[in-house]
Amino acid sequence: MHNTQKIADDLIYVGASDRKLSLFENIYPVPQGVSYNSYLLIDDKTVLFDAADAAVNDLFLANVEAALGGRKLDYVVVHHVEPDHAALLPVLLNLYPESRVLASAKAAQMVGQFFGQQLAQRITPVKEGDTLDTGHHSLVFTMAPMVHWPEVMMTFDATTGTLFSADAFGTFGALNGNLFADQFDFQHEQLAEARRYLVNIVGKYGVQVQNVLKKAATLDIKMICPLHGPVWRNDIDWLIDKYNHWSTYEPEDRGVVVIYGSIYGHTELAACRMASLLADRGVKGIKVYDASHTDVSTLLAECFRVSHIVLAAPTYNNGLFTPVENLLADLKAHGLQRRKWALIENGSWAPQSGKLMRAAIEEMKDMTVVGDMLTLKSAMSDTQDAALAALADAVVASLAE
Repeated sequence: MHNTQKIADDLIYVGASDRKLSLFENIYPVPQGVSYNSYLLIDDKTVLFDAADAAVNDLFLANVEAALGGRKLDYVVVHHVEPDHAALLPVLLNLYPESRVLASAKAAQMVGQFFGQQLAQRITPVKEGDTLDTGHHSLVFTMAPMVHWPEVMMTFDATTGTLFSADAFGTFGALNGNLFADQFDFQHEQLAEARRYLVNIVGKYGVQVQNVLKKAATLDIKMICPLHGPVWRNDIDWLIDKYNHWSTYEPEDRGVVVIYGSIYGHTELAACRMASLLADRGVKGIKVYDASHTDVSTLLAECFRVSHIVLAAPTYNNGLFTPVENLLADLKAHGLQRRKWALIENGSWAPQSGKLMRAAIEEMKDMTVVGDMLTLKSAMSDTQDAALAALADAVVASLAE
C-alpha cells in the first residue's frame, strides 16, 4: 500500500510523516510529529529529490515504487546528507542500482563518512550553476552551505519555477493530507512551529540564510518544495519575509515576552505582576513563560519573535537558576541580537542572578537593558510596587521608541 500525492502532473510527493517521534534530533519536542519530504519528477528521465528517514522505510519505498509505475529511477538528487533525509539512501540505491546520484562534492565526502566509500563513489558531484536536462525540465543546482550543514545544496526547476529548498523553508509538524500550505490556516496552525524550526535548526547561520535569500531573489520562484512541512505555491513573498526577519535577527513583533525561573513562586509572582502592569499600560499580546516547564526551543523562538524580553530569575547555588542560565546560553549559541531586556533578580541573602543575567546578555550583540533592575529579597514587598511600576514604564517607553 502506498500514499503518494500529485503536486503537478509530472511531480509526485513520495515522502511520509512520523507522528510517533517525540524528539526531533533527539532534542526538540515535536508534539505534532514531523514530515520527511521526498519528490519524484516523472519526465523523459526520472529524478528523485532526496530519500527519507529510516522511521518511514516501508511507506517511503512503497511510494517510490508506486510513483515510478514500473519505470527505472534515473537520478537521485541528494540535497542534504543528514540522516533524516539520507538514512534510506543505501536501501534505495540497492533497489535501483542503475540510478545516478547527484550531490555536492562535500556531500559525497559526508556520504562516505555515514555509509562507506563504496556508496560515496556512486555520487557524481555537481557545482554551482550546473544543470540537468530531463527532457521537459531544466534543473539548476545551487549551493547553500551551512543552511544548515556545509554540504547542502538546492535545485531550481527553471521550467516550472519550483525550488527544491532542502531544509530551508521547513516546518515541524506532520502533514495531515493537505500537502499545500494554502490548504489550511498555516499562520495560526503552524507559523509558530516554522519559527521554532528555523531559529533552532538554522538560527545561528543568519548570514548563510541571507546568502540563500539573495540567490532566491534572482529566481522567479512559483513553488517551494522543502524537506519538512508543506509545499508553498502561494504567499511565497510572505514566507520569505519571515525568513528575512529571522535570519537578520529583526523582531517580527514589537512586543514583550516575560520569562521567569522560580523555585517557590516568589519570582513567578513578580514576573506575573510585571505582565499585568504592562497590560495596564496598553501593551498587547504579552506572553508569560515558566522556564522550568517550557522547552527551551519554544523560549528561543519567542525571543526571536519579539523586540522586548523581561527576564526574572532567582539566585541558585550562588549562581543563576539553571533553566534561565541554559536559556541564555542557548540564545547566545543561536546568535540572537538586537533585543531590549528588563531584569528582575531574587536572592534571600546574596543576590547574584541579576549580575549574571546582565553579564550573559552583554556577551550577545546589540543588546540593551532598559530601566533599573528590580532586586527581590526572598519575596516582593509592598514597598517595591513603585520600583516594579517604574520598570514597566521603562519597557513601555522603549516599546514606543
